[in-house]
Amino acid sequence: MTDYWRNIGFFICVLSIFPLVCFCATFVPVDNYLIDCGATASTSVGTRNFIADNNKDLLSTQEDILATTSLKSVTSSSDDLPLYQTARVFTGSSKYTFKIKQKGRHWIRLYFFPSTYEKYNLSAADFTVSTQNHVLFRSLNMQKDPVMKEYSVNVTSDTLVLTFTPSGNSTAFVNAIEVVSVPDDLIVDDGFALDPSVTSSGLVTQALETVWRVNMGGPTLTPINDTLQRTWVPDQSFLLEPNLASNFSNIKGVKYENRGQATENTAPPTVYGTLTQMNSSNDPRSIFNVTWQFDVSPGFQYLVRLHFCDVVSKALNVLIFNAYVDSKLAASSADPSTTSNNALGVPYYRDLVTAVAVSKTLRVGIGPSDLNKDYPNAILNGLEIMKMNNSMGNLIPGAGSVAITSGSSSKKTGMIVGVSVGVVGAVVLAGLFFVLCRKRRRLVQRQSKTWVPLSINDGTTSHTMGSKYSNGTTLSAASNFEYRVPFVAVQEATNNFDESWVIGIGGFGKVYKGELSDGTKVAVKRGNPRSQQGLAEFRTEIEMLSQFRHRHLVSLIGYCDERNEMILIYEYMEKGTLKGHLYGSGLPSLSWKERLEICIGSARGLHYLHTGYAKAVIHRDVKSANILLDENLMAKVADFGLSKTGPEIDQTHVSTAVKGSFGYLDPEYFRRQQLTEKSDVYSFGVVLFEVLCARPVIDPTLPREMVNLAEWALKWQKKGQLEQIIDQTLAGKIRPDSLRKFGETAEKCLADYGVDRPSMGDVLWNLEYALQLQEAVVQGDPEENSTNMIGELSPQVNNFNQDASASVTQFAGSGLDDLSGVSMSRVFSQLVKSEGR
Repeated sequence: MTDYWRNIGFFICVLSIFPLVCFCATFVPVDNYLIDCGATASTSVGTRNFIADNNKDLLSTQEDILATTSLKSVTSSSDDLPLYQTARVFTGSSKYTFKIKQKGRHWIRLYFFPSTYEKYNLSAADFTVSTQNHVLFRSLNMQKDPVMKEYSVNVTSDTLVLTFTPSGNSTAFVNAIEVVSVPDDLIVDDGFALDPSVTSSGLVTQALETVWRVNMGGPTLTPINDTLQRTWVPDQSFLLEPNLASNFSNIKGVKYENRGQATENTAPPTVYGTLTQMNSSNDPRSIFNVTWQFDVSPGFQYLVRLHFCDVVSKALNVLIFNAYVDSKLAASSADPSTTSNNALGVPYYRDLVTAVAVSKTLRVGIGPSDLNKDYPNAILNGLEIMKMNNSMGNLIPGAGSVAITSGSSSKKTGMIVGVSVGVVGAVVLAGLFFVLCRKRRRLVQRQSKTWVPLSINDGTTSHTMGSKYSNGTTLSAASNFEYRVPFVAVQEATNNFDESWVIGIGGFGKVYKGELSDGTKVAVKRGNPRSQQGLAEFRTEIEMLSQFRHRHLVSLIGYCDERNEMILIYEYMEKGTLKGHLYGSGLPSLSWKERLEICIGSARGLHYLHTGYAKAVIHRDVKSANILLDENLMAKVADFGLSKTGPEIDQTHVSTAVKGSFGYLDPEYFRRQQLTEKSDVYSFGVVLFEVLCARPVIDPTLPREMVNLAEWALKWQKKGQLEQIIDQTLAGKIRPDSLRKFGETAEKCLADYGVDRPSMGDVLWNLEYALQLQEAVVQGDPEENSTNMIGELSPQVNNFNQDASASVTQFAGSGLDDLSGVSMSRVFSQLVKSEGR
């Protein structure tokens, strides 16, 4: 019986570990040739065994030349160091022939160390390496350190022939060769074209050269750490601004799923479990891109593979960002948790096909999406850049079909071909340079013609503002608001864009504090050329603010578009943003009355936008960071770059692409892409709860049910226990009636459907009422604790005195610019007295 139970236990143990073994099993290549060239015996590299190339069925060469060098001359510190001790040298065209058992994609890895081997100085070797269909490599300008060149080739025949062809009187050489099968699903047939003119299908048949394979935020990975024996290098040396990036590691958080797109063969857990992210410190003002730059060869397309895995978030749908390749949008509002089957830690990748490169560098960047401005972050786990073969099937510049040869050719023919290829290549490069210069000139001309000075005097006259350095008038706040400002005047006002004068950073660019020649303080917003917010937002901001004049809207003083700059100049708001006074900046806390007055002022500004003209203007980016405060804490709505003119009289909405800030975005607008004024109302409702609770609208560090402020606050509001979650500095300082009215107003703003939300005018009435309830005690009104003033205040107007009625009439009119002077307290003084009810 003892043996019986021992066998049963062993059987159960085997069954229990079998799924784990199956899941973790590495790819076993059908074809697996590992050759140590020039060696006389096998060489072990890690767990792999490289055999000598002395098999005549494998190698065909005119001269059997083996060369050796001392390991002391090899500067490589990697595991493959022993492979560079020997080399096979060729004085004429020579071939390695590999029998292929399984057709399809194969790695071809070529190892070179251009050093001195006995009597051969291989640093001057000039040769090409080709297959039956592709020229893979040419030894021009080889570096003096050991190098491994990796190619991925689709093999369609029973043999793969590698031909080494010396040029002229030179020699060819190779230290080691790998020919290894690749999983069928490693390269899929379709990618995403970054340029509409580019065809992104047919990738399976492409010959690819691995130019860069990078482990973002992680260490170097050698073949021993990778199921496909790949090498991954760290990303720090490629970062343009390392201080903008930070690393994160959570390798245990990686979950390969059968339904997932990526497998361990796509990239190992050490790649997907480490990442580089924005070094934003959760500061919403830190809106920028993290950018890497890589050297590439012009004249080729590139397959760029971006690896993503959200191992940093604590909840779904929190991390939303954009990715860019050479300033082209490669991934828009990417949400790794959604793409990865609504789960965190599930890896996936995105393949992108570039247009033919005309530059020697390629840039990859990540940055926050417009949908997530208030928790700005973006990640990248890994990156692969692979050169694609040209129209002739080759991977070296200027190589035509004549360069692919399976037999020997005369040295004279080789020289003629070389010269011809060189001449053709020079002509092509010259043509490309000419086309680029012409395109750049046209672009500059277009940009310089994009803006015309904003005109005055009914468009009959335009003026240009100057400074003491120009012939124009002196720039001052008293000048006409519609003047264009010279760049030299902006430089003077900002002390030549002194970095110590920066007071904020947004999606458009940096904001500098400035001072005009008359001593007036201004805020100067300078567009960042790398920002994805550009010309459209610049134009919209000018067009909108040049029309509006309201006490609760930030005033535009001028703009500058010289030297391809996009600069906006506003009145300076001494106290900064409302958000800065609520949390995160260490500023003194605001009283409840101050908060109510700020909300009221903001509501007045938005109500003016919605009703002050024949067609409503929808702000589309209402949030606490866009509500600015002057020295007296008076609120002014700012940032009109995303604003949109509302629907026509006979329409109910405007159909437009979704834009806004994550956490504030109207869910109905997001679902239907139909914009109305009620989208601003929803965003303002989020602001109201933000003012009350003094916490970010999205905070991934909190428990899941608390991450989204609007959802969390609504639950407490509907339970009638809103006082449980208010800012602790306000505890015991808000009258219950005022808090209840404020909570009811915010709840109405956050209704699922726009038709159920109040207008901004109704919101304004209720906020004024909440302020009045805070400042006075209502007596003799049993209904006060349940009355919802939204939609019920208008009939009360007839009970007001004549002055109040006049004020209300003035407030409702659309012909006056500034309605902020209306004293709503006079109106509500009637409501807080029993005899007035």
